[in-house]
Amino acid sequence: MQVPSFLLRRLYVKGSLRNEDGGFAFDLKNSLGSGYAEQVLPLTVDGEEVPPEQASFSIDGQRVQFSAVSSAQPFTLAMNKVVTIGVEGLTLPAGKHKLGVGFVVTGMGTMQFDVTDAIGGAADGAGDADR
Repeated sequence: MQVPSFLLRRLYVKGSLRNEDGGFAFDLKNSLGSGYAEQVLPLTVDGEEVPPEQASFSIDGQRVQFSAVSSAQPFTLAMNKVVTIGVEGLTLPAGKHKLGVGFVVTGMGTMQFDVTDAIGGAADGAGDADR
């Protein structure tokens, strides 16, 4: 079963894109249904891939690098839990940025979506998902 990208965009917390401590971060909140990803695809920012070793996710204070995700250590998308995606070593200039996110979900295959959000000063259109 393939989940349409317009539904997956609902995972993204609008307005959550921010620079912090030598990198940037944004939040996902699952209101669609619990799932487990056995692989996290490379994050893209403005069309450029972020190396998996620079990207991580945090849930309840536990941080896991994208490169460590496997069937034995899945990326969990629990219902109504906020997951912070962080990237080290890359800060973003003020303005709009297009983020691409993807997962390989057990029993469902590859799921991908992209959103556009803004950092600082570019309030108009911040958090708008590309449709």
